Amino acid sequence: MKYNSQRVAWWFFATCMLLFSLQIIYGFIMAFAHVGLDGLHPWIPFNAARATHTNLLVVWLLAGFMGAAYFIIPEESQRELEWPRLAYVQLAALVIVGVTAIIGFHLNWWEGRKFLEIPRPLDFLVVIDVLLFIANIGMTLWKSERKTTTALVLFFGLLMAALLYLPGMIPTANQTMDSYWRWWVVHLWVEGVWELIMGAILSYLLIKLTGVDREIIEKWLYVIVGLTFLSGILGTGHHYYFIGTPRYWLMIGGTFSALEPLAFLGMAWYGISMAKRGGRAHPNRTALSWTVGCSVLSFVGAGFLGFAHTIPQVNLWTHGTLITAMHGHMAFWGAYGMIVLAVISYTLPLLTGRRLYDAPSATFAFWASNIGMISMTLAFAVAGVTQVVLERRVGMEFLQVQTEIQVHFWGLILAASLFTLGITAFIWNFIQHGKPVGELDTSRDAVEPAVASAPVVAAPSGAE
Repeated sequence: MKYNSQRVAWWFFATCMLLFSLQIIYGFIMAFAHVGLDGLHPWIPFNAARATHTNLLVVWLLAGFMGAAYFIIPEESQRELEWPRLAYVQLAALVIVGVTAIIGFHLNWWEGRKFLEIPRPLDFLVVIDVLLFIANIGMTLWKSERKTTTALVLFFGLLMAALLYLPGMIPTANQTMDSYWRWWVVHLWVEGVWELIMGAILSYLLIKLTGVDREIIEKWLYVIVGLTFLSGILGTGHHYYFIGTPRYWLMIGGTFSALEPLAFLGMAWYGISMAKRGGRAHPNRTALSWTVGCSVLSFVGAGFLGFAHTIPQVNLWTHGTLITAMHGHMAFWGAYGMIVLAVISYTLPLLTGRRLYDAPSATFAFWASNIGMISMTLAFAVAGVTQVVLERRVGMEFLQVQTEIQVHFWGLILAASLFTLGITAFIWNFIQHGKPVGELDTSRDAVEPAVASAPVVAAPSGAE
């Protein structure tokens, strides 16, 4: 840690861990409901559990992106955050809005619009909160004499994420128009500007972990940005197939959805090739594993599995089924969940002075969570294909089909249990690192060990 204001990132990461844990709990509530064990229904109906699960996903990922920015921007711009105290206020406001929204879901206080369920008054508070965040990192960059490509792409991605929240607030009484604007938020976040955020964080980590020249890595970043904009913007059309929009969206959505895997393939190639090219054996192998794993699984989940069901001729049958859940779980995990855990794994030793990345819990966390998520994806795939055949080809009633595919949800629960063990180990490793320390030695060797043979700092008493 080179700048004291970077420590604010730890509090955002801690919030991530808390919200992620809560999201997993609500995932289990839904999974058990699918197999008929819905004893919590009087207090937590399925629709409330689903809204809570998906919105917690968005909030913990945003908290992770903000924490990453608060760590990366000062280092890239070579100066302290402009308003460190504002960052703490902004985090507190984000948590208050999130808690209020979750309570509201359980009391039927929501808009009922998928992925954008939070009530309108809270929408305005979210906008204010994100504007405070953008102002903080933006002013830090503005006053800096050093503006790297990595920092600018990260800032632009976060800025556009803030601006693209606004279309979801356009009032309309028409269901088709409401869906049209809603996908401007949802799609252009996860298949647009969030990819820029992911690419920038990936660039930063590869520079730090591989030792490859910044110039080479950032040239790749330009390619990824280009592919993202080429495919992602008009790729929004694959959400417009069957909502009452003109037929030309079938061609536009299908064509550009077919190009979307190229951006994620570029990221996979980018991560693997840079890791191979790196001539420096960084000791934090766990962070490197999360980084390269992110680039690979994002292609599998967001690229390949997304392409597999967004062609109109296929989506005609799979739309609104568990096939979407198959793609969504692996895509969010591979592209965004893993990059947040990667940046946490890299920054924790620098923030706390405790290098616990070689602990058995860190290795177990990586393998258990990834094997668990791959298994969950397979369970969703089998259940989804079965649902499509029975419901949309055979013509079986929806609720009867849900009974027929219950057995696959037991497999999903087992896979989710393994995934949860992995995340529990990651959180335990996070706790073991402890809180950020005070003044640190800012010499290069103390901040960032350059070779695998560098001496390891012993953890303070009680840290292991």
